[in-house]
Amino acid sequence: MAQGEITAVQLMTACLAQVDRIDPVVNAMVIRNDELALERAAKADLERQSGRAIGPLHGLPVAIKDLHPTADMPTTYGSPAFSDHQPTQDAGIVTRIKAAGGIPIGKTNIPERSIGANTVNPLFGATGNPFDPTLTCGGSSGGSGVAVATNMAPLATGSDHGGSVRIPACYTGVVGHRATPGIVPHELRSMAQTYYSVQGPMARTVDDTALLLSVIADRNTGNFPGDPMMFPLDASLFGALDPIDPSALRIAFTEDLGGVLVSEQIRQTFRARIEKLQDVVAVCDPHPIDLRRAPDVDWKVRSDIFVSQYYQEASSWTPDFNPNIQASYNAALKMPMYDIAVARQVQMELNQQFQQIFADYDVLLCPGVSVPPFPWTNRNPTHVDGEPVDNYMAWLALTASLTVVGHPVTALPCGLDPQGTPFGVQVVGPMYQDHRSLSVASALEAIFATDPDTARPIPNFDWLTQQTPNCRSAKM
Repeated sequence: MAQGEITAVQLMTACLAQVDRIDPVVNAMVIRNDELALERAAKADLERQSGRAIGPLHGLPVAIKDLHPTADMPTTYGSPAFSDHQPTQDAGIVTRIKAAGGIPIGKTNIPERSIGANTVNPLFGATGNPFDPTLTCGGSSGGSGVAVATNMAPLATGSDHGGSVRIPACYTGVVGHRATPGIVPHELRSMAQTYYSVQGPMARTVDDTALLLSVIADRNTGNFPGDPMMFPLDASLFGALDPIDPSALRIAFTEDLGGVLVSEQIRQTFRARIEKLQDVVAVCDPHPIDLRRAPDVDWKVRSDIFVSQYYQEASSWTPDFNPNIQASYNAALKMPMYDIAVARQVQMELNQQFQQIFADYDVLLCPGVSVPPFPWTNRNPTHVDGEPVDNYMAWLALTASLTVVGHPVTALPCGLDPQGTPFGVQVVGPMYQDHRSLSVASALEAIFATDPDTARPIPNFDWLTQQTPNCRSAKM
């Protein structure tokens, strides 16, 4: 657009045409606002022609997760209780995107109230994986991941509690970044200090992901109540990553964070990816980090947070309301305060142990998910390699355990798994050094791009349009 090769209107028109073409099969863009999006694109073109100040996202379509309130589109949270909900004010993240010239193209699907790693809700149905629409795309930012993967929008917003940006990024072949808590202002959190509930960017490349992060982390846009976790930061620095010499990189890796639940298929795929890296970086060592206590900490700390978030409405829940939310909330009511307090102490210990990795290594690599994508008709896998899954969080230990320690994580696509669906890795960096860890992720992305086995996978759109639409029929 800056070079005059395409206009904002042409780009928006192409994205909307892709929504028309692909979305009937995958059901990712559940709320549309085509007319207003095109009006804003035309305005963006006029502003560019007149030489007015150009924001970093000027004229770019951005898909907005249906968790983020929007004043010009409904925000349903994937729940029948909010089917007609129309906010009067944009969330801070949306305000910052608009101020930077971004144009919301529509709202993307989520599990009910955005809790769950399978994007299915009773209002809009399921969002299918663009590599096989019968399989899950992950969650809770599943619609955003699919919208980006299928070229409905170049950028999308997400949020991450225990993996809600990273899991769909890994399952759909895109990039997602869970920033150090406090980097992205989040005025809608229910707790003042927590590693949970961070907002984050999703895009097709690390550079684009960092560009969106530079906007949503901006401290100077919008008049919102302060986020007590927000710290001084020049967010514009994320708009340009540093060049990294891969031959100087020191990489630690682990296939299971010391022993959390990971399937053998994921382990084998991850090992194959590590072997390809070992010849091109300075150091690529297995690391004995042990986060086996983290899933238990996650369950207890998460339950505490759920009471804070939902206690005012819990008495009105119907039996068919999101069972994931009810499970965490009810577990908290039965949980002694002693158990939660001990869990928070263990969280501190794990954080301090984890930080020590980065005295010797630039980043830690691990798989993004414990199992390949499974049918979206199941809320979660019931077994992993024959081992039963205890609760809806047990199969998410690879992402949730990293939430517990609070470090920044970039989910990076890394080819396809043996069943032909995307495989992704987590690139974990030191706390507060997101710019450095994103720069390293960009260098790894460039390495992966040179090999067809590890390059970012792209859906077969012609094949996809021939599949039978059935995602909207699911009302789990």
